[in-house]
Amino acid sequence: MVLVARGRHAEVLAAAGMTLRTPDGTFHVPVTAVIAPEEVRLTERDVLVFTTKTQQLDAALQQWVDQPVHRGDGRTGTAGELLPVLTALNGVAAEEKALRYFRRVFGVCVWLPAVHLEPGEVIARSWPVVGQFHIGRWPASAGTATDAQLLAELGECWGAAGIRVRFPDDVVPWKYNKLLSNLGNAVGALAADAADVSDVVAALRAEAEDVLHRAGIGYVSFETSSKARADGPTVRPVPGCNVGASNSTWQSLSRHTGNVETDFLNGEIVRIAHRHGITAPVNAALARAARGAAGNGVALNSYSAESLRNLLGLNVVNER
Repeated sequence: MVLVARGRHAEVLAAAGMTLRTPDGTFHVPVTAVIAPEEVRLTERDVLVFTTKTQQLDAALQQWVDQPVHRGDGRTGTAGELLPVLTALNGVAAEEKALRYFRRVFGVCVWLPAVHLEPGEVIARSWPVVGQFHIGRWPASAGTATDAQLLAELGECWGAAGIRVRFPDDVVPWKYNKLLSNLGNAVGALAADAADVSDVVAALRAEAEDVLHRAGIGYVSFETSSKARADGPTVRPVPGCNVGASNSTWQSLSRHTGNVETDFLNGEIVRIAHRHGITAPVNAALARAARGAAGNGVALNSYSAESLRNLLGLNVVNER
């Protein structure tokens, strides 16, 4: 396996490997890391797994799509023509983006409670089961027998690494389930640590479920997904690591990346609403607040529950 990284993270991985902090101890793992596709000799046996944030995906896809792939018969093709691509990202936009460039795209619904804040270091909050993936061809109708063989091999390989891998007939409803569960990410990043914002998250999800219903988009119920996760990752404390509400948006703001994926989470609900002639004002307001926080360096967990409700217009709604 080859990891592709950027900046200081890539430098640390290449020089010292990965530091993996878990509830059961800290491990130092040697890895092969590069910063550009030109450093890798691709063959037909390779699989590309994209794990960027959605707002960073287009650049990564364009970087890899035309890279040469060496075939067993001595000829070469391109990655876009020959290699399967897995999009292990939140939201539901990544797969359609990938299809512009790659012929064989597999969506991955990721449940993996891990944190990346420091170069070369990952905090795995569940161990030895580190995560659960639901994976399927995107769209499901494009699946082939070759795809089934690939997925079986991935299941065996990643299963040995502590990931529970599942292969639903159609991964799309699972991705929409995860989208709904991620709508509160920006809330967790903005709200004060001790704030009770469960009603805010409930309002975001209720609005989103109504939008999906009006758009005729189905999703796996939370009852079903909760049952499916019973044998999946279980979060436990990691010694020496106080990472708080460490969802992906919180991590982006912690690292001061200048951008967050909220436009492809809450913003996706807004897009679907607009596509069908309706609005999603609560999700739109949160997306706007997250953009402002990322661009202006707003401190993490700086909003009281009351100020967050006011920001999203929920107190006004409740008074009617």
